[in-house]
Amino acid sequence: MHDIALGHRLVAGADEAGRGCLAGPIVAAAVCIDFARLDDDGLRELAALDDSKRLTARRRAALVGVVMRRARQVVVVSASARSIDARGLHATNIHIMASAIAALDPAPGVALVDGFALGDAAPPHRRLVKGDATSAAVAAASVIAKETRDRLMRGPAAAAHPGYGFDGHVGYITQAHTAAVRELGPCPLHRLSFRSSAYGDDLTLFD
Repeated sequence: MHDIALGHRLVAGADEAGRGCLAGPIVAAAVCIDFARLDDDGLRELAALDDSKRLTARRRAALVGVVMRRARQVVVVSASARSIDARGLHATNIHIMASAIAALDPAPGVALVDGFALGDAAPPHRRLVKGDATSAAVAAASVIAKETRDRLMRGPAAAAHPGYGFDGHVGYITQAHTAAVRELGPCPLHRLSFRSSAYGDDLTLFD
């Protein structure tokens, strides 16, 4: 993790979860870390951060506590399936990532965004390829975004819409999820604009 080498006291990272899902929101998180206030224990704890997809569910859940204790500020912004359908997936993703960074107060010395740039209208930031594997701040944001979304889908979403298996696949496309939608039809959490060829030829579930 190279955040300290950037030479800024306040370093923020931003990442998202749920971009490729068939159902549920897309969630962005921005995490600001004040490296000047971290002791050796804090630095050691943050060194355990990694891309949320490479962490076990138990480890990821434990790291949420680390991030909340050690970060100066954590911001989470989400957009619903209807927002994604109306605005488009990529535009929605850009919007909530930029909104999360903009909500940080005070503004960080540098904001790192995993994967791609957010455009000129967004707050000042740097695109960082594989940022969740190289930046503690981005990895922290990855963990927060993923855990926030998964807990929503496994808890309230699964309880409100039984039969779709949200407590297992958390909205990602699987054979079981596809079969459930074809049998039950879409629920309010499904993205009607979703397209995939993962389980069928040019699968379009919601025509």
